Amino acid sequence: MAWQAARRPDGDRLTMDTLGRVLIIVPTYNERENLPAIAERVRAALPEAHLLVADDNSPDGTGEIADALAAADDHVHVLHRPGKQGLGAAYIAGFRWGLDEGYDVLVEMDADGSHQPEELPRLLEALAEGADLAIGSRYVPGGQVLNWPHRRELLSRGANIYTRVMLGLPVRDATAGFRAYRAATLEKVGLADVESQGYCFQVDLTLRAARHGLRVVEVPITFVERTVGKSKMSGKVMSEALWRISLWGVTGLPRRVRGHRD
Repeated sequence: MAWQAARRPDGDRLTMDTLGRVLIIVPTYNERENLPAIAERVRAALPEAHLLVADDNSPDGTGEIADALAAADDHVHVLHRPGKQGLGAAYIAGFRWGLDEGYDVLVEMDADGSHQPEELPRLLEALAEGADLAIGSRYVPGGQVLNWPHRRELLSRGANIYTRVMLGLPVRDATAGFRAYRAATLEKVGLADVESQGYCFQVDLTLRAARHGLRVVEVPITFVERTVGKSKMSGKVMSEALWRISLWGVTGLPRRVRGHRD
């Protein structure tokens, strides 16, 4: 699916020009088998967008593959990082690079194939229709998860229920990593003091957006379990998320935050 323009309420068609320059940030660590196909699908889905591969010095040579892709395509860029420092740090580095380069929309997407590049237009349409943050959600009507072990899905759903209860956050999939931000959203929520890593990073930025009164919209997506390579999920990642969400829920953060959902 290429970029499919929807219509505004006033009848005008939505185009890439509506949103400005779009950067899709894909963090990588040992994703040499997945990256070429994902890059090809991203470029086919949104030919006018740019792709930034943020590689954490992958020992399997993912960074070199990213360099080759960038050499062949001026819409592909590579950010080489010194080592594996966590998902949050990789995205913050990518956001800063994109903001410095003047992109208007910054998108988070995994390299492992779990996020379908063909669904990128849905996220951009949500921004074009007024969202400040568009989250590709597995747990709203129309969203689904394919090929995940039952236990893994239960953990994910349970984590999101716990997040809603503890933080009063009106989002069903706050841990989702397929999402699009307006540049102004990232500038408003602030990145300098974000310390969370792993999937807790997604909750952190969602909460910040909601607390600032920004419009958060969930867009249904199909999440597909990776078929190649190993998941980066670990007990340490889960423990950090549980600890931080619990802390945010019982300390100075308000029990209810202001948020918006279609």
